[in-house]
Amino acid sequence: MSAERGGGGRGGAPGGGAPGGGRRGPHVRPTKAKTDSSRRWLERQLNDPYVADARRLGYRSRAAFKLVELDDRLKFLKPGARVVDLGAAPGGWTQIAVERVGRGGQVVAVDLQAMDPVAGASFLEMDFMEDEAPARIRALLSGPVDVVLSDMAAPSTGHANTDHLRIMGLAETAFQFAREILAPGGSFVAKVLQGGTERELLAALKRDFRDVRHIKPPASRADSAEIYVIALGFRGRDDSAVESAAG
Repeated sequence: MSAERGGGGRGGAPGGGAPGGGRRGPHVRPTKAKTDSSRRWLERQLNDPYVADARRLGYRSRAAFKLVELDDRLKFLKPGARVVDLGAAPGGWTQIAVERVGRGGQVVAVDLQAMDPVAGASFLEMDFMEDEAPARIRALLSGPVDVVLSDMAAPSTGHANTDHLRIMGLAETAFQFAREILAPGGSFVAKVLQGGTERELLAALKRDFRDVRHIKPPASRADSAEIYVIALGFRGRDDSAVESAAG
C-alpha cells in the first residue's frame, strides 16, 4: 500500500523560496468535472502551491514536501546515510532521500506495486513483511540501515475509526520492521493519524528510541488528520524487554 508522494530539495524549492510559499496566482475553478467531489478535488489540486512546485521541480507529488519539512526540522537524512523507504511508490520520498543523503549514501525503495526508477536508488517490488525482505534489503546496502521511512496509508473508507485502525496497523508493522533492520542510533519516520500514536506503539517507541516526536508538517493539508511520528536514536533491539512487557 502506498501513500501519495512527492518532493523538494533541502532548504526549499530552488529559486522559489520555501516549498509552497511562492506567489499564488488567481484562484482557478474547474469547469468540466463530472461530480461535485471530483470538482472539489480538481479545484484543490489546481490551486495548491505544493502541487505546482512539485510539478515545476519534477517531483512525483506534493507529499514529499512533508519529508523536506520534517527533515529540515530534525535532520535525520544525513549525508552518507543508508535509507529504506517503505511503501515508496510513486517515489517522491525516495527522490528526497536520494538528494539528501548524497552520493555517499544509499536508498532502497520497497513497494508492492511497480514504480518508475529513481536515479540513485534501488527498488524492490515486494511486501516488506515477507521473511526474506530484511536480507534482500541488506544485500543492496554496504552497511547497516540508518533511517526507515514509511508514508504508507490504506485507502480511506470514510469511517474514522476504521481508517485510524488501518493506518495504525501499517505504522506498527513498519516499526516492527524498523526494529529488525535499523542500526543503533538510527531513525524511524511513519505516518499516523491525529490524536497521536496508540499507547502501546508510543510506549514501544519511547522504550527503543532516545527521542520521539509527533509533527504535522506545513505541507500536510489542514483538513487532513495525518501526522507523523519521528523516533530518533534507536537503542538497538532488546527482545527480553519486549517479552517482559508482554508478560
